[in-house]
Amino acid sequence: MDNEHLHVAVEAARAGARELMARYENRVVSEKGPKDLVTDADLAAQAAIREILESKYPDYAFVGEEEGETEPLESVRQGDDDAPPCWVVDPLDGTVNYVHRLQSFAVSIALYAKGKMRLGVIFDPTRDEWFTAIDGQGAKCNDRPMKASDAEDLGESLIACSFRAGVTSDSPEVGRFVRVLGRCRSLRRLGSCALNMCYVADGRLDAYWATNVAAWDSAAGTVIAREAGAVLTGYDGDEFDDWSPKFCVAATPALHAELIEQLTA
Repeated sequence: MDNEHLHVAVEAARAGARELMARYENRVVSEKGPKDLVTDADLAAQAAIREILESKYPDYAFVGEEEGETEPLESVRQGDDDAPPCWVVDPLDGTVNYVHRLQSFAVSIALYAKGKMRLGVIFDPTRDEWFTAIDGQGAKCNDRPMKASDAEDLGESLIACSFRAGVTSDSPEVGRFVRVLGRCRSLRRLGSCALNMCYVADGRLDAYWATNVAAWDSAAGTVIAREAGAVLTGYDGDEFDDWSPKFCVAATPALHAELIEQLTA
């Protein structure tokens, strides 16, 4: 991937964010499922993003959270040599926060090619923060290079996690939460997978795990966290799967190993 792709993704993210902020005080909310919200802003933002991406790269595939286009082509998923690059878009990551007019929501755009997420752009319009990365070229926040923290001890670390919509008290996710809560310095649920991964990349969080997010939630963040030096695997220590992201990302190998131990206990 090159800077032209990055510039187009930034332009698209900016267009999506304009749609979000134009509806911030007057959004129309509905439910996709129990406790799983969608707004008119999600739909308008995805349409604006897609228009720009497809006008520049009409032959690329597209996966987005809204409008029923949530599954990649099988050739894309398998990383076939003849598969087209695929944009992976979450027009509004952190919808519940957005609905309640809280911070911690973002536009997320990634580009997947030849078996790997290669580019990530995440924009937080409430803080005017741009998180960007290209595979092999490092990660930046508003053009400032980012680096994960040097935290190695879970007991001295700030951790974040995500729960699925409608999580129940007997869920394994809650058990993991309680185990880590008793071991770490503090534990947060901020409501945006994309921003959590950026915060690990920038040393604001020391680690983050999620077992029930979708590919578009994590896609751009995986590139950004990886390029900032964070350790990213499945939550059980196995290889990370871009299209079925159940993962743990941590600042250092030592912290990653300690957190995995708690997640799999």
